[in-house]
Amino acid sequence: MSDNRHSIGSLLGAAAARAVPVVRGVDERQLGGATPCSGYDVGELLNHFFDVVVNFTELAHKRPSAFAEKPDYLGTGDWRERFADEADRLVAAWSAPGAEEGTTGHADQPARVVGRMVLLDLTVHAWDLARATGQEFTPDPDAVDELAGVIADMAPAARDAGMFDEPVRPGPDDTRFEKLLAATGRDPHWA
Repeated sequence: MSDNRHSIGSLLGAAAARAVPVVRGVDERQLGGATPCSGYDVGELLNHFFDVVVNFTELAHKRPSAFAEKPDYLGTGDWRERFADEADRLVAAWSAPGAEEGTTGHADQPARVVGRMVLLDLTVHAWDLARATGQEFTPDPDAVDELAGVIADMAPAARDAGMFDEPVRPGPDDTRFEKLLAATGRDPHWA
């Protein structure tokens, strides 16, 4: 483990434990509904969420990702349980010895930075889906602490890459998590 008291694997484990029930709670009739994640309806966001989990598992193993491919993860079988299985694989991969060490990805970024990216996606997209489908969601406090400490560093590059929209001004009474959502370009009070 590097500079923080929590490993990426343990943070992802807690985040996945909160994200998987949200995915399981999505009703097929909600797949065309709007989400707070601009450019995605519920079905498209679920497909993207799957893609993130699958590809960041590869990055934990220091293998190339396949983000350019856009498979339809919802097209066959029980996608809810497949998502749960893929989330377990993600957590196991980032919990393996050496996963946070060295570099990974096409840009050879520090592995812990890449791990934080998937932690952000796992936390924020679970919130997106929960909001879009009328479910309750409370993020893992340790994940919020980890992400609140790095979101300012991550946001400019994420905006340049088109992954974040322009930041939303948070309200004076917003929580740390709501401020984090606002930094990603989301309205933390979206309904």
